[in-house]
Amino acid sequence: MKRNSRLSLALHTLGHMAGHPDRMRTSAEIAAHADTNPVVVKRVLGRLRAAGLLVAEKGHAGGWRLAHAPETITLADIYLALDERLAPEAETADPRCAVEHALEHRMAAVMEDAEKALVARLATMTIAEAREPVG
Repeated sequence: MKRNSRLSLALHTLGHMAGHPDRMRTSAEIAAHADTNPVVVKRVLGRLRAAGLLVAEKGHAGGWRLAHAPETITLADIYLALDERLAPEAETADPRCAVEHALEHRMAAVMEDAEKALVARLATMTIAEAREPVG
């Protein structure tokens, strides 16, 4: 699940946090576990904090923890907090080419529908459910 490293990091981290929702975790601890840089962790988790999904506390016993019960945080909440998109924004079509303009318009509509369907599906699963073993 490494297609998007920000989303992968967020889901992986919150999945672990869901197991012990009151436990504080430092950026360094999360970074070591995810094999990434603490600065990357802080950026990603900062977006989740801004969305109200995480709480950050400073100081010796500080760190990150879930702001809500894991049963109430959906995968859509996480996805949307990161301002993710299924496909990158389309480039502006060359106005001199009617075919390119028509294709861009139609593909934008298809991608918008796919994005809505993805968010709707992600909204049906919480981080608590997602961390449960499959099978």
